[in-house]
Amino acid sequence: MQSDNPIGIREREILTAIVETFIATGEPVGSRTLARSNREGLSPASIRNVMADLSDAGFLEQPHTSAGRVPTTEAYRYYVEQLTGKATLSGEDENMIQNSLQGIADVQEFMERTSHVLSLISGNVGVAIATSGQKNALEHVYFSRLGDQKVLAVVVTRSGVVRDRVLRLDLSQADLDAAASFINGNFRGWTMEAMRGELARRIEQERNEYDRLMRSVEQLYRQGALAGDDSTQVVFVEGAASLVASEEDRQRLQQLLQMLEEKKKIVELLGAYLDAKQEAVRVVIGLDEAQPSMRNLVLIGAPARMGGNVMGSLAVLGPTRMDYQHTITAVSYIARLFDKVLNDAGE
Repeated sequence: MQSDNPIGIREREILTAIVETFIATGEPVGSRTLARSNREGLSPASIRNVMADLSDAGFLEQPHTSAGRVPTTEAYRYYVEQLTGKATLSGEDENMIQNSLQGIADVQEFMERTSHVLSLISGNVGVAIATSGQKNALEHVYFSRLGDQKVLAVVVTRSGVVRDRVLRLDLSQADLDAAASFINGNFRGWTMEAMRGELARRIEQERNEYDRLMRSVEQLYRQGALAGDDSTQVVFVEGAASLVASEEDRQRLQQLLQMLEEKKKIVELLGAYLDAKQEAVRVVIGLDEAQPSMRNLVLIGAPARMGGNVMGSLAVLGPTRMDYQHTITAVSYIARLFDKVLNDAGE
């Protein structure tokens, strides 16, 4: 994702310094603080002018009457875009991860330990989901009108599992056929969790642009036509208490903690943002599209693969003020380690 507000080299360097200083201290950053560490020897007055331009561009804001500035969501997004991805973990972190995951031969055990390790390393919430991978991937769906306000929904997975349920819906057979064609054409081969997460995202995003087809798909989705077997995924969450110490909005935190307790919502959240086809770690800043209570939170996650098949996903949830480089590197390292650890265990 490229920023809509390209800025010059000097502005980029000062913005980077502000973001990194604020992440380290949690205090609004002033021009005098930056002047002391500026390699170009810029005066506080020159830096104030640059900060004013960055504020006008939407990268900085001034809290209350403080003389300093803090980064906006757009600033964090720009900062993440500039990261090179060449950073490496410290030897201490590598040893801790490897020792924690040593001797594991089971996907669920790997994910359980991973959520704990990610929480320790990042100081935020570690999330890991173990799924049955391609065994739970969609082969096709079929919908049939049984009579007034009754629809038979049949879901077939690639492992041959057939799930059927009768729904109370008043849709014509033509609408049902169109909905099945849309789902089969767009989501064949997707895991059920990822498909439901993506559908939820599209329904919310395109709410004002529905045509007849999408209204039918929404009704089927809301009534549980695509519900899967909850036993196909196991969710591990560690470190939720760390957010209480780092945020002031207690009411919003209570909503978030309630959401974290609902495993289904976590599956939908990661399914909406983590594409099984992606190779790199994904960083999503501002999760209010998926959950209003997560407006000021960041998701840093990646799929976990073994032998080319997606067996789960792992992520860190935390406030916008977090050590992005460190967390991205840790998530990437563990995602790569997943295949190696479990393949070695199987030999």
